[in-house]
Amino acid sequence: MFVDSHCHLDRLELDKLGLSLPQVLEAAKQRQIEHLLCVSVSLTEFPAMLELVKPYPEVSISCGEHPLHQSDSVDAELLAKQAAIAEVVAVGETGLDYFYNPETKLSQQDGFVKHISVARTLAKPLIIHTRDARADTIALMKSHNAEQAGGVLHCFTENYEMAKAALDLGFYISISGIMTFRNATELRDVVRKLPLDRLLIETDAPYLAPVPHRGKTNQPAYVTDVAAAMAEVKGVAIAELARQTTANFYQLFKLAAAKRIAA
Repeated sequence: MFVDSHCHLDRLELDKLGLSLPQVLEAAKQRQIEHLLCVSVSLTEFPAMLELVKPYPEVSISCGEHPLHQSDSVDAELLAKQAAIAEVVAVGETGLDYFYNPETKLSQQDGFVKHISVARTLAKPLIIHTRDARADTIALMKSHNAEQAGGVLHCFTENYEMAKAALDLGFYISISGIMTFRNATELRDVVRKLPLDRLLIETDAPYLAPVPHRGKTNQPAYVTDVAAAMAEVKGVAIAELARQTTANFYQLFKLAAAKRIAA
């Protein structure tokens, strides 16, 4: 069985897929995906996301504000209040993105630090987005004791040195469909070096559909294509890849594991 460790069910373009949300989840189930983590990118949109996925026991949720979605300042009080509710298994997605918005570096850093603080207080792991901000991401993780919360660098596309720095802090690395792209040679080399017991797989749906679905709207069912690509790169059977990445997910997101047992 597989887990999609990072998707955005509230942002799926269902009309393009020609599917309803229940049909999307059924399609995932048919491809042996037993659990999904629906990741928040906006505090203002969080309540609607929560209501959308509440009926589905196979879906867990996070709470946070993406660095490209935040206003000038993240509302730390609102973040703490929303992230504290029982349904939330992680804090984020948060982090730094200097590729698109380098002019907002300072506000992004401030928001990231607030997320780290809330995650530590609540003992819930962080979901971190990082792009073109390697040094600052790791520096803030270290200086604000992010290892006390733990977490994952999601949709990882950076170099091995950054991955190793995150691993040394106890973090996991999550890989998306980007690794299936023809020009992702460096990323595949990084994945080859990383220990299997610290890797997760994700779709980041509706974005970044893997080969052979590239160019289409992504959906959780396609996480098995990411798994197949990773298994090939790692030189392991896909069944072993599925077993280990699923175990890694539940080891990191312990509240999701508890929800699965309760269901």
